[in-house]
Amino acid sequence: MILDKVNMPNDLKQLSLDEMNVLADEMRELIIKKVNTTGGHMGPNLGILEATVALHYVFNSPVDKFVFDVSHQCYPHKILTGRKEGFTDPEKYHVYTGYTAPEESEHDLFKIGHTSTSVSLAAGVAKARDLKGEKGNVIALIGDGSLSGGEALEGLDNAAALGSNIIIIVNDNEMSIAENHGGLYDNLKLLRETNGDAELNFFKALGFDYSYVEEGNNIGELIKAFEAVKDSIKPVVVHIHTEKGHGLEAAVANKEKFHWILPGTLDVKEDSAVSAVESYDSFTKDFILNKVKTDCRAIVVNAGTPGVFGFDKEFRKTVGKQYTDVGIAEEHAVAYSSALAKCGAKPIFTVMSSFIQRTYDQMSQDMALNNSPMTMLVYWGGISGADATHLCSFDMSLIGNIPNIVYLAPANKEEYLAMLEYSYNQNAHPVAIRVPMGELVSTGVADNTDYSMLNKFKLEEKGEKIAILGLGNFFKLAKEVKSELKSRLGIDATLINPRFITGIDEELLENLKQDHSVVVTLEDGILDGGFGEKVSRFYGNSDMKVLNFGAKKEFSDRVPLDELYRRYHLTKELISDDVEKCLKVACCVHN
Repeated sequence: MILDKVNMPNDLKQLSLDEMNVLADEMRELIIKKVNTTGGHMGPNLGILEATVALHYVFNSPVDKFVFDVSHQCYPHKILTGRKEGFTDPEKYHVYTGYTAPEESEHDLFKIGHTSTSVSLAAGVAKARDLKGEKGNVIALIGDGSLSGGEALEGLDNAAALGSNIIIIVNDNEMSIAENHGGLYDNLKLLRETNGDAELNFFKALGFDYSYVEEGNNIGELIKAFEAVKDSIKPVVVHIHTEKGHGLEAAVANKEKFHWILPGTLDVKEDSAVSAVESYDSFTKDFILNKVKTDCRAIVVNAGTPGVFGFDKEFRKTVGKQYTDVGIAEEHAVAYSSALAKCGAKPIFTVMSSFIQRTYDQMSQDMALNNSPMTMLVYWGGISGADATHLCSFDMSLIGNIPNIVYLAPANKEEYLAMLEYSYNQNAHPVAIRVPMGELVSTGVADNTDYSMLNKFKLEEKGEKIAILGLGNFFKLAKEVKSELKSRLGIDATLINPRFITGIDEELLENLKQDHSVVVTLEDGILDGGFGEKVSRFYGNSDMKVLNFGAKKEFSDRVPLDELYRRYHLTKELISDDVEKCLKVACCVHN
């Protein structure tokens, strides 16, 4: 195998063009096998493989700096920079993260997992180089719809005025995660159709030198293009036309499905029958479809990640003009939705928890300050074993402390459906709902709660001495703790379903003082700035003991969920241990 000769980028420079083509085929086989085994980004990595080989052949990493956007396409880079064992040895498939990571290699400059950042980062790298009087090329790779993000446009605007070396590789595979959206992509299409010669050229208009490579999966053509811009003394864009999923027929035929796949996807026959299973996703889709049919004001908004919410092509076609994909631009999505709501439409903005931080200013100013009555559905919120760039445990602290927003945490199907109806029909506040994670929970009893009466907790079971508040995903854990305390201590604890993240039920909490000595809060997110702290503050000047259970404020990275639960004392046994210790201390102090 040619790959046996290649352990680091310099080894590439000893290869002929024919050998590099063979190398690319060998790398492609490795990536397909590994990703089908472990899951991960398939299409983006296959599409950029030849360009990665050419980049490492022409440039001199790590003296020349590569900055990847999102890291959706960094697998070939990892194979060529000393980490091929993570692709050749199944026992080491999980050794390396799916994203660029400086702790793994000097060839990775940043931890990157969110989109539209590469040009901004590269501009900073280039400016630092210039300030220090150093040499070297700075190369930003951007694609997969990332140009639709606001930061990408800000970065391009600034990079064009840098006045020194910065090389931006625009990986144009005609796709985002799903299809592209936005006027910018019309210009990319025009440039493709004219072989880069169209007078109307977005990049030239900004001030970049510009070149176009039609055969973006041709190593020889790419080498010529990259050699032509190496050591450029001006900002330059190299626009390459690639094929997403190149070399894997299934990935080319269904680019959206194969952007990111689950393990074993290639082993499942396309015509295999898939039974419809009720889920929170299916309830959401049914709710939206019903509103779209009956209310012309209804509109669903997402920011370039329809697959997260189960918004497949059929759903998008059915919703039609009452669906907007703004591209990978969450900031714009919030402001856009806020304006829709302010002007009488009924927007439902769906967003993954990990992307909430990208919208903080717009949530605060455009949405909350204007009190726009929009609905925001937050998916995948909770403590998880994800990599450091896609943690979903910060949303409650981020959203829960902005004035005017009502953030709700349903514990079951019936509460979720009732909250959807409340949010859609009300006109008083922006409402966010944390879509439940995990197995579907159904009580079988319709929820008739009037959620316009804000911050009213539900007293599920009245007990004594100990009150357990289990928020959203952790209401089930609260029930388990109640049972454990009954078995262990003979105490029948009070069980409370808070449902509101953004406020507390002062009347209920005050009443607990009469016959309770310990309050326990459970939340599926970080404790700092979270729900439990609000309860602790309420009891701060009283004798009530409060124990808050949730996640530590940290960037965990691919730590198994069970290990995190043990670390944070989020098991019924560990929580009960802490409660028992607290009761003993309280008893000693009282005596």
